[in-house]
Amino acid sequence: MIKTLKLQKAVIAFILGVLALIAYRVMSVNKMESSNYMLSLAGILFIAGALMLIYPIIFAKKDKEGCVELDPEIQEEMDSTEQVSEIEKTAANEVATTEIVATKEKMGEV
Repeated sequence: MIKTLKLQKAVIAFILGVLALIAYRVMSVNKMESSNYMLSLAGILFIAGALMLIYPIIFAKKDKEGCVELDPEIQEEMDSTEQVSEIEKTAANEVATTEIVATKEKMGEV
């Protein structure tokens, strides 16, 4: 799902943000003056990752009913499986009807 929505860059930004945050903690324990730059970098990476995560949701495609489709390929697969399940339901109803008719015929013969 992450690959189909093209969110790899956002995940990478979050991972780099966490690494920068860890580097900040290590640098602050060692009382280095440049640790504040690492904290700033971590914050920028977290904000960039959050914006990259929100982008596909804001600019998602809407279908005829006004519903949002985040992944059209999955939507097509779901539509095809719904059609298959409708065919299976119809076949099951026909079998049930045939069984009812057969039992009624038997009851009429008895």
